[in-house]
Amino acid sequence: MTLIAETKSVERIFGRGAAAVRALQGVEMHVEKGRLLVLKGRSGSGKTTLLNLLGGLDRPTSGSVYFEGREIGKLPDHARTKIRKKHMGFIFQSFGLLPLMSAAENVEFGLRLSGASAATWKERVGESLDFVGLSKRAQHRPFEMSGGEQQRCAIARAIASRPTLLLADEPTAELDSKTGLQISRLFRRLVDEGEMSIVMTTHDPGVMEVADDVYELEDGRIKTVRGSR
Repeated sequence: MTLIAETKSVERIFGRGAAAVRALQGVEMHVEKGRLLVLKGRSGSGKTTLLNLLGGLDRPTSGSVYFEGREIGKLPDHARTKIRKKHMGFIFQSFGLLPLMSAAENVEFGLRLSGASAATWKERVGESLDFVGLSKRAQHRPFEMSGGEQQRCAIARAIASRPTLLLADEPTAELDSKTGLQISRLFRRLVDEGEMSIVMTTHDPGVMEVADDVYELEDGRIKTVRGSR
Protein backbone atom coordinates (compact mmCIF):
# COMPACT_ATOMS: atom_id res chain seq x y z
CA MET A 1 0.00 0.00 0.00
CA THR A 2 1.37 3.39 -1.05
CA LEU A 3 -0.05 6.38 0.81
CA ILE A 4 -0.57 9.60 -1.14
CA ALA A 5 -2.12 11.60 1.69
CA GLU A 6 -2.82 11.08 5.37
CA THR A 7 -4.19 12.90 8.40
CA LYS A 8 -3.32 12.16 12.03
CA SER A 9 -5.43 13.38 14.94
CA VAL A 10 -6.49 16.42 12.93
CA GLU A 11 -8.59 19.13 14.51
CA ARG A 12 -9.75 22.36 12.90
CA ILE A 13 -11.32 25.02 15.07
CA PHE A 14 -12.78 28.26 13.72
CA GLY A 15 -13.17 31.21 16.06
CA ARG A 16 -12.26 31.52 19.71
CA GLY A 17 -13.78 31.17 23.14
CA ALA A 18 -17.52 30.67 23.36
CA ALA A 19 -17.87 31.32 19.64
CA ALA A 20 -15.40 28.58 18.66
CA VAL A 21 -16.63 25.94 16.21
CA ARG A 22 -14.92 22.54 16.05
CA ALA A 23 -15.21 21.72 12.35
CA LEU A 24 -12.98 18.62 12.65
CA GLN A 25 -12.20 16.53 15.72
CA GLY A 26 -9.50 13.88 15.86
CA VAL A 27 -9.76 12.91 12.19
CA GLU A 28 -7.62 9.96 11.07
CA MET A 29 -7.70 9.00 7.41
CA HIS A 30 -5.44 7.87 4.60
CA VAL A 31 -5.60 8.10 0.82
CA GLU A 32 -4.01 5.21 -1.04
CA LYS A 33 -2.44 5.50 -4.45
CA GLY A 34 -4.77 4.69 -7.34
CA ARG A 35 -8.04 4.76 -5.37
CA LEU A 36 -11.22 6.82 -5.43
CA LEU A 37 -12.18 7.98 -1.94
CA VAL A 38 -15.48 9.66 -1.13
CA LEU A 39 -16.22 11.89 1.86
CA LYS A 40 -19.93 11.83 2.68
CA GLY A 41 -22.01 13.51 5.35
CA ARG A 42 -24.56 16.22 5.93
CA SER A 43 -23.82 19.88 5.29
CA GLY A 44 -21.64 21.15 8.12
CA SER A 45 -20.18 17.72 8.88
CA GLY A 46 -16.65 18.83 7.99
CA LYS A 47 -16.22 17.37 4.49
CA THR A 48 -15.07 20.52 2.71
CA THR A 49 -12.86 21.54 5.63
CA LEU A 50 -11.10 18.18 5.45
CA LEU A 51 -10.73 18.47 1.68
CA ASN A 52 -9.16 21.92 2.08
CA LEU A 53 -6.64 20.55 4.59
CA LEU A 54 -5.69 17.67 2.28
CA GLY A 55 -5.12 20.17 -0.52
CA GLY A 56 -3.01 22.50 1.60
CA LEU A 57 -5.57 25.29 1.22
CA ASP A 58 -5.81 25.50 5.00
CA ARG A 59 -3.84 24.39 8.05
CA PRO A 60 -5.08 22.22 10.93
CA THR A 61 -5.45 23.76 14.37
CA SER A 62 -3.73 20.64 15.72
CA GLY A 63 -2.68 17.27 14.35
CA SER A 64 -0.82 16.55 11.11
CA VAL A 65 -1.59 16.44 7.39
CA TYR A 66 0.80 14.61 5.06
CA PHE A 67 1.19 14.53 1.29
CA GLU A 68 3.53 11.89 -0.11
CA GLY A 69 5.14 11.54 3.30
CA ARG A 70 5.74 15.26 3.78
CA GLU A 71 3.89 17.15 6.50
CA ILE A 72 2.28 19.98 4.56
CA GLY A 73 0.16 21.42 7.35
CA LYS A 74 3.14 23.23 8.83
CA LEU A 75 4.71 24.45 5.60
CA PRO A 76 4.69 28.18 4.74
CA ASP A 77 2.16 29.40 2.18
CA HIS A 78 4.58 29.55 -0.76
CA ALA A 79 5.70 25.94 -0.21
CA ARG A 80 2.12 24.64 -0.05
CA THR A 81 1.25 26.63 -3.16
CA LYS A 82 4.16 25.04 -5.03
CA ILE A 83 3.00 21.54 -4.06
CA ARG A 84 -0.58 22.28 -5.13
CA LYS A 85 0.47 23.63 -8.53
CA LYS A 86 2.77 20.72 -9.32
CA HIS A 87 1.04 17.73 -7.75
CA MET A 88 -2.66 18.46 -7.20
CA GLY A 89 -5.76 19.20 -9.22
CA PHE A 90 -8.96 20.83 -7.94
CA ILE A 91 -12.56 20.59 -9.16
CA PHE A 92 -15.49 22.52 -7.69
CA GLN A 93 -19.24 22.38 -8.26
CA SER A 94 -19.21 25.95 -9.62
CA PHE A 95 -16.93 24.84 -12.51
CA GLY A 96 -14.78 27.99 -12.22
CA LEU A 97 -14.20 28.36 -15.97
CA LEU A 98 -13.11 31.68 -17.42
CA PRO A 99 -16.12 32.86 -19.48
CA LEU A 100 -14.25 34.57 -22.33
CA MET A 101 -11.94 31.60 -22.97
CA SER A 102 -12.73 28.54 -25.05
CA ALA A 103 -12.58 25.05 -23.57
CA ALA A 104 -9.08 24.58 -24.96
CA GLU A 105 -7.94 27.97 -23.63
CA ASN A 106 -9.32 27.19 -20.17
CA VAL A 107 -7.36 23.94 -20.08
CA GLU A 108 -4.22 25.66 -21.35
CA PHE A 109 -4.61 28.36 -18.70
CA GLY A 110 -4.57 25.65 -16.04
CA LEU A 111 -1.32 24.31 -17.48
CA ARG A 112 0.23 27.76 -17.42
CA LEU A 113 -0.61 28.12 -13.73
CA SER A 114 0.83 24.68 -12.95
CA GLY A 115 4.17 25.62 -14.45
CA ALA A 116 4.08 22.88 -17.09
CA SER A 117 6.51 23.34 -19.97
CA ALA A 118 5.03 25.36 -22.84
CA ALA A 119 6.23 22.65 -25.22
CA THR A 120 3.68 20.25 -23.68
CA TRP A 121 0.63 22.52 -23.69
CA LYS A 122 -0.87 21.68 -27.07
CA GLU A 123 -0.48 17.92 -26.61
CA ARG A 124 -1.81 17.89 -23.07
CA VAL A 125 -4.78 20.11 -23.91
CA GLY A 126 -5.73 17.75 -26.72
CA GLU A 127 -5.26 14.63 -24.61
CA SER A 128 -7.27 16.01 -21.70
CA LEU A 129 -10.20 17.21 -23.81
CA ASP A 130 -10.22 13.90 -25.66
CA PHE A 131 -10.25 11.95 -22.38
CA VAL A 132 -13.38 13.77 -21.17
CA GLY A 133 -15.05 13.60 -24.61
CA LEU A 134 -14.86 17.30 -25.45
CA SER A 135 -12.56 17.33 -28.48
CA LYS A 136 -15.36 18.60 -30.71
CA ARG A 137 -16.18 21.40 -28.26
CA ALA A 138 -12.59 22.64 -27.88
CA GLN A 139 -13.33 26.07 -29.38
CA HIS A 140 -16.61 26.62 -27.54
CA ARG A 141 -16.82 29.01 -24.62
CA PRO A 142 -18.58 28.04 -21.34
CA PHE A 143 -21.90 29.74 -22.19
CA GLU A 144 -22.05 27.62 -25.35
CA MET A 145 -21.78 24.37 -23.38
CA SER A 146 -24.19 22.45 -21.16
CA GLY A 147 -23.61 22.07 -17.43
CA GLY A 148 -22.21 18.60 -17.91
CA GLU A 149 -19.86 19.80 -20.64
CA GLN A 150 -18.65 22.65 -18.45
CA GLN A 151 -17.90 20.22 -15.63
CA ARG A 152 -16.04 17.93 -18.03
CA CYS A 153 -14.03 20.94 -19.17
CA ALA A 154 -13.21 21.72 -15.54
CA ILE A 155 -12.06 18.12 -15.11
CA ALA A 156 -9.91 18.36 -18.25
CA ARG A 157 -8.28 21.49 -16.87
CA ALA A 158 -7.61 19.79 -13.53
CA ILE A 159 -6.04 16.65 -15.04
CA ALA A 160 -4.00 18.30 -17.82
CA SER A 161 -1.02 18.79 -15.51
CA ARG A 162 -1.23 15.08 -14.59
CA PRO A 163 -1.60 15.58 -10.84
CA THR A 164 -0.91 12.87 -8.31
CA LEU A 165 -3.98 13.80 -6.27
CA LEU A 166 -7.29 15.13 -7.57
CA LEU A 167 -9.62 16.85 -5.07
CA ALA A 168 -13.26 17.45 -5.99
CA ASP A 169 -15.86 19.28 -3.90
CA GLU A 170 -19.43 18.22 -4.76
CA PRO A 171 -18.58 17.90 -8.48
CA THR A 172 -22.03 16.58 -9.48
CA ALA A 173 -24.20 18.78 -7.22
CA GLU A 174 -25.37 21.11 -9.99
CA LEU A 175 -25.97 18.35 -12.55
CA ASP A 176 -29.01 16.22 -13.34
CA SER A 177 -28.88 12.54 -12.35
CA LYS A 178 -27.98 11.26 -15.83
CA THR A 179 -25.14 13.75 -16.30
CA GLY A 180 -24.00 13.16 -12.73
CA LEU A 181 -23.70 9.44 -13.47
CA GLN A 182 -21.60 10.17 -16.55
CA ILE A 183 -19.26 12.35 -14.47
CA SER A 184 -19.04 9.63 -11.80
CA ARG A 185 -17.96 7.09 -14.39
CA LEU A 186 -15.42 9.56 -15.71
CA PHE A 187 -13.85 9.84 -12.26
CA ARG A 188 -13.69 6.04 -12.14
CA ARG A 189 -11.82 6.05 -15.47
CA LEU A 190 -9.38 8.64 -14.17
CA VAL A 191 -8.42 6.28 -11.35
CA ASP A 192 -8.33 3.13 -13.47
CA GLU A 193 -6.67 4.56 -16.58
CA GLY A 194 -5.13 7.84 -15.46
CA GLU A 195 -3.40 6.35 -12.42
CA MET A 196 -4.62 9.15 -10.17
CA SER A 197 -5.83 9.17 -6.59
CA ILE A 198 -9.09 11.06 -6.09
CA VAL A 199 -10.80 12.42 -2.98
CA MET A 200 -14.23 13.97 -3.42
CA THR A 201 -17.08 15.19 -1.26
CA THR A 202 -20.57 14.26 -2.38
CA HIS A 203 -24.16 13.48 -1.46
CA ASP A 204 -24.62 11.63 -4.76
CA PRO A 205 -25.22 7.87 -4.26
CA GLY A 206 -24.11 7.28 -7.85
CA VAL A 207 -20.62 8.51 -7.00
CA MET A 208 -20.47 6.28 -3.92
CA GLU A 209 -21.22 3.25 -6.07
CA VAL A 210 -17.99 3.70 -8.05
CA ALA A 211 -15.84 4.60 -5.02
CA ASP A 212 -13.16 2.37 -3.53
CA ASP A 213 -13.44 3.87 -0.06
CA VAL A 214 -16.18 5.87 1.66
CA TYR A 215 -15.54 7.93 4.80
CA GLU A 216 -18.69 9.22 6.52
CA LEU A 217 -18.34 12.33 8.65
CA GLU A 218 -20.68 13.47 11.39
CA ASP A 219 -20.12 16.58 13.51
CA GLY A 220 -16.49 16.77 12.46
CA ARG A 221 -15.64 13.16 13.27
CA ILE A 222 -15.19 10.06 11.12
CA LYS A 223 -18.31 8.03 11.85
CA THR A 224 -17.79 5.07 9.53
CA VAL A 225 -15.27 3.85 6.96
CA ARG A 226 -16.21 1.52 4.14
CA GLY A 227 -13.94 -0.10 1.60
CA SER A 228 -16.04 -1.27 -1.36
CA ARG A 229 -13.32 -2.64 -3.64
